[in-house]
Amino acid sequence: MHSKYFGKRGEGWVVVQFILFGLLILTTQYSFAELPSPVRYSGIFFLIIGGVFGTSGVVYLGRNITPFPRPRDSGTLITRGVYNHVRHPIYTGILFGTFGWSLIISNVIGLIVVLILFVFFDAKSSREEAWLEERFPEYLAYKEQVKKLIPWFY
Repeated sequence: MHSKYFGKRGEGWVVVQFILFGLLILTTQYSFAELPSPVRYSGIFFLIIGGVFGTSGVVYLGRNITPFPRPRDSGTLITRGVYNHVRHPIYTGILFGTFGWSLIISNVIGLIVVLILFVFFDAKSSREEAWLEERFPEYLAYKEQVKKLIPWFY
């Protein structure tokens, strides 16, 4: 999406992200079907994995972290730790965590919102990666070796 609409640092992406989070929170009140217990309990696994990925992503980024998709001018490229398994572990953590939570509470509408979040994070991370490639020439080689959002798959 054109930076004209999303700002020089990607501010618009952050606004849309919070709107989607708000939508997800609103859907927690509605459950049209009770998911089977084993499916709901599997949500605990996804919630925990999401927490591990998201927290590890924040820790490894350290001072590089920014709410915006454009990397900091003073930032460095992080490819170790959880970034050795997935290029966007914070997004991965959010996706796995919200998926898990939606399973736990049988939030079928929430599962649809998680799918929308996946599409959104895929687009947002593509924009972020264009900026990362401009800033860090070695990012292209890293990108070829490490999956984007779902470890070992995508």
